[in-house]
Amino acid sequence: MVLVVFSAVLIIGFAYAASRKALVVPGKFQFAGEYVYDFVRNSVARDSIGSEYFMKFVPYLFSLFLFVLVNNFFGVVPFIQFPTLSRIGYVYGLAALTWVIYNAVGIWKHGFGGYIKHQVLPGGVTGPILLLIVPLEFMSNILVRPVTLALRLFANMFAGHLLLILFTLGGEYLLLHSGNLAYAPVGIIALLLAVGISFLEMLIMFLQAYVFVLLTAMYIGGALSEDH
Repeated sequence: MVLVVFSAVLIIGFAYAASRKALVVPGKFQFAGEYVYDFVRNSVARDSIGSEYFMKFVPYLFSLFLFVLVNNFFGVVPFIQFPTLSRIGYVYGLAALTWVIYNAVGIWKHGFGGYIKHQVLPGGVTGPILLLIVPLEFMSNILVRPVTLALRLFANMFAGHLLLILFTLGGEYLLLHSGNLAYAPVGIIALLLAVGISFLEMLIMFLQAYVFVLLTAMYIGGALSEDH
């Protein structure tokens, strides 16, 4: 809980530092803020939602990306080394918020009945096959999406955290506490692997933040689109 609050303070501080003195030639904070904002706006929101509505959702997607990214990267910060989103309750909260938003905008655009029809009836499909397709589409698009969205992020953060613990503590034990010098080379290899996994985890942490926000934008875009 402390890390979640701390991440919010960091993000608000970063956004304030990046925007309080907007210059034609940006400073380092302004450049970093504009780079992240442009990435989310152009590469995520506009491409996935479409040019008509995307700007309405950029603030949410921008905030969501930074929130997930910062909380993920807590897993490799010395003396913290705990990715907040390896606790599934936080991830379900984010996924539930996304679920509410994309369903709400879909109902706003199509009406309740029209939105349900939009989500469960694929274009061009008719006949008895609909008895199978409609329940599957309802499960997939309405019920299962927030669960899979949450589990994807949680599982990656949780598994990566366990791997770092395994190789770090295993290497430390083999080097210092096993009482057998023959285990020392294995301990050194384990610690080297821990360093390598840390760099791999940094890439995964970024990718999972990107994927979470990208899927959120795609769900919103799908809810607003005219075709299934």
